[in-house]
Amino acid sequence: MANKRSGGGLTGPQHAAKFLGVSVLAGAVLAGIALPVAGGLGLAAKGTVESFDEIPIDFKRPPLSQKNRILDSEGNLIAIDYYRDRTVVPLDDIAPVMRKAIVAIEDSRFYQHGAIDLKSVLRALNKNAQQGEVAEGGSTLTQQYVKNVFVEQAGDDQEKVAEATQQTIGRKIQELKYAIKVEEELSKDQILENYLNITFFGQQAYGIEAAAQRYFSKSAADLELHEAAMLAGLVQSPTYYDPVNYPDRAVKRRNIVLNRMAETGAASKEDVAAAKERKLGLKVSEPKSGCITATDKAGFFCDYVRKVILTDPVFGKTAEERQERWKRGGLTIRTTLSPKAQKAAAEAATSKVYEDDPVAASVVQVEPGTGKILSMAQSRPYGLDQNQNQTLLNLAVDNAMGGSTHGFQVGSTFKPIIAAAALDKGISPTYSYTSDWKTTFDTSKFTVCGNKPYGSEQWKVQNELESEKGTWDMTKALGMSINTYFVDLGQKVGLCDIVKMAEKMGVKRGDGTSIEQKPSTLLGTQNTSPLTMAAAYATFANRGTYCSPVAIEKVTDSSGKRLPVPRTKCDRAMSEHIADTINKMLKGVVEDGTGTRAGLSDRDNAGKTGTTDGRKDAWFVGYTPNLSTAVWVGDDIGTPQEMYDITIGGQYYPKVCGGCLPGPIWKTAMTGALAGEPVESFNDVQVPRGDNGERDGGRGGDDDDDKPGDGRPGFPLPDITITPPDLIGGGDNGGTDAGGTANGGNTVGGADGGADGGPDSGGTPGGLINGGNGDGGWRTEGQDGGWGPR
Repeated sequence: MANKRSGGGLTGPQHAAKFLGVSVLAGAVLAGIALPVAGGLGLAAKGTVESFDEIPIDFKRPPLSQKNRILDSEGNLIAIDYYRDRTVVPLDDIAPVMRKAIVAIEDSRFYQHGAIDLKSVLRALNKNAQQGEVAEGGSTLTQQYVKNVFVEQAGDDQEKVAEATQQTIGRKIQELKYAIKVEEELSKDQILENYLNITFFGQQAYGIEAAAQRYFSKSAADLELHEAAMLAGLVQSPTYYDPVNYPDRAVKRRNIVLNRMAETGAASKEDVAAAKERKLGLKVSEPKSGCITATDKAGFFCDYVRKVILTDPVFGKTAEERQERWKRGGLTIRTTLSPKAQKAAAEAATSKVYEDDPVAASVVQVEPGTGKILSMAQSRPYGLDQNQNQTLLNLAVDNAMGGSTHGFQVGSTFKPIIAAAALDKGISPTYSYTSDWKTTFDTSKFTVCGNKPYGSEQWKVQNELESEKGTWDMTKALGMSINTYFVDLGQKVGLCDIVKMAEKMGVKRGDGTSIEQKPSTLLGTQNTSPLTMAAAYATFANRGTYCSPVAIEKVTDSSGKRLPVPRTKCDRAMSEHIADTINKMLKGVVEDGTGTRAGLSDRDNAGKTGTTDGRKDAWFVGYTPNLSTAVWVGDDIGTPQEMYDITIGGQYYPKVCGGCLPGPIWKTAMTGALAGEPVESFNDVQVPRGDNGERDGGRGGDDDDDKPGDGRPGFPLPDITITPPDLIGGGDNGGTDAGGTANGGNTVGGADGGADGGPDSGGTPGGLINGGNGDGGWRTEGQDGGWGPR
């Protein structure tokens, strides 16, 4: 305790040492810092005078972290996101009274001295020696600016922050050396501008513009005397003088600044007296950062945009570079989001599913031909408060972009992809198949790439209703969503070609992996995201060309420089004729098939329902020539529940189906998004029908799907139920034709069944009907129908 006085003060020797230390510092200043600054002065050995000879450009004008602004396609602000709330402004956009206030209280001789104000240093030495403590500093605005740059560069690294603020002679000498170089390189006004833009003013406000907005909800250019004085007073201790939490302290500090302004002539005594009589006059604007502040319920889209910047190499080669770019900010991001479409999607998402329902809805829209994401909404609000049903889980996208772990099973929405692969292989739309409502397939008849058999098990497949037995061609089977037909068709096409078609249409699993070559894939057991499905169906609308989804149109940095952005990649997935044919067939789904409740009456539209095993997922994916929309409804929390005997959006559903819940949501979203948009038509083609394509034996609309016990008010259209082999451990023979022929007794494009098809197996369950019927043959290419002999 020999070094302490009673009461804890410094001893006489300690005062002497402190005075000596500061004197050495002053001497170093006078000597132009012509001394080594290593070892005992608190700097590393490399911190010699020579290391300061060249001051970095980014130190003179460091890239200050600023706000990122996310805009919609029309330039309206969606959200602001920032690491630090700062808007850099030029000196001319800062009120003169604010400049005078900060100079008066922090460095009144700023425009008279160089980097170091010797008069201030000596005055501080004298006062500190008299009081036995550091009662006054001698730092100039330039020195403070240098210190703030060190702190800014330290970021969130607490060790670097501590190093930047440590009170050692070595650190002070380092600051002085940099201050001298800054004064040589920049004018006084430039230094003042940089200082006012870098300084922390409390309440998460960095820089004078953010501070003016935070405390007074106005621009720095419009600050009045009493406001400027208060802000200038905060610099010494933003927390202690916080006007929000400690208004009395803030008033006292403000008045000290006003007095100093009167003493230095920065303001008249009369103006100062009047300003001291005024109240603080706070008009606080709460900090608003992040996607939780997004307009039009676009929080999930906002978060998707942020993740694009953090993950796409176009914004930086490494994750660290991209993260640093986002933190540095100053980006203005013009996105593809259509305000009209987003409003419609947000309304649709909550129109039939409430935010506190046991299940959730997701709506996402893509523009065919450009890949632009026009909307992204869901029934759960964006946020962290689970008590308010908020979530950060973006149901529309893949896991890597903030979505669910794997995505959701797509059910019968996969069937048009099978049809496209079949047409691409030359199989005619007339191809017909006859089965009972249940049938059995042999998995050895399914081939994977390399023409290898998938397995050797038996697989039992059934349609939704017992009445769904008979004969269907491709058009009828799509409209009625016949499982047995598409399993048989998939067996004929081959799993390899179907998966390849899916990949060409951008379809992948929600975890980023490829679609699996399994028989159950034919019934939609693969998990993917609504955005993936919307973009895939946009391929049909775009007459066979797939365009990858994009969310960003333009990005500029803080200086207005335009940055490269990800571009959509468009590749042909199928011929125009095949796409036109699918469009014609899927029009039947919304006209008289499972999707009649979704159909639009004022323009061409097409789509497909989908419901998975146990009704854990329900879909409607559809499109017009200029808009593709995917709607998913299901359990987003924990283990997916089956949607039987459930109340959603205030309506009771004995069982949820794609046509009865996602379908009407889709219709609301499409109607709003397309309001006032040009009415476009699909390219018309004549799609040939099979002999038995119009036979009875399945549901053809809303009136054919009631089953015993389902006749309650609000009963929805059923869709499909699947029992895939990988869920039940395999099935039995399915796909072997009664006649024993290699291809099941079917002919491809022949006039009468053809010799290569084998005998017709008639109505034998699991067998095939010839698909000829004199249609003249099917061609995968063509114009205005493309029909003609092969």
